[in-house]
Amino acid sequence: MKCPFCGCDDTQVKDSRNADDNTAIRRRRECPECGSRFTTFERIQLRELVVVKKNGEKVPFDRDKLEKSILLSVRKRPVDADRVQKIVNSIQRQLESSGESEIPSGVIGEYVMDALSKIDHVAYIRFASVYKDFREVKDFEDFVETIDKLAKPEIKE
Repeated sequence: MKCPFCGCDDTQVKDSRNADDNTAIRRRRECPECGSRFTTFERIQLRELVVVKKNGEKVPFDRDKLEKSILLSVRKRPVDADRVQKIVNSIQRQLESSGESEIPSGVIGEYVMDALSKIDHVAYIRFASVYKDFREVKDFEDFVETIDKLAKPEIKE
């Protein structure tokens, strides 16, 4: 592993342990040239995933981009970083085990919305507002009304 500070090609592993629900290995490394320490993560990759965007463009799946979009949705909400990591891990496993190498971006968006709806309704609405491209206040109102109906089933007397 190359040192991110000085570029030395020969870094040493000082400590290894399981991370992210045993789906990754966290390694602490040290550079013998400059003495800097840094952390790397090793994850299993079952297949190369390609995301097919709405306009037809194909881009490699970017785990960090998925994580950042979820973190943006849960910003200033009572959702910790470990929970976000679990969501990202779960979505990535679902995508890799689907058997498909090309995944429509809409599928990823639905997975994220499903996960967020179970942990925080505000984060869910934030993500949905971007994902569903709300343009007017009425779009928000309709969406929130739908959520309220799902959260509060009608009581029949």
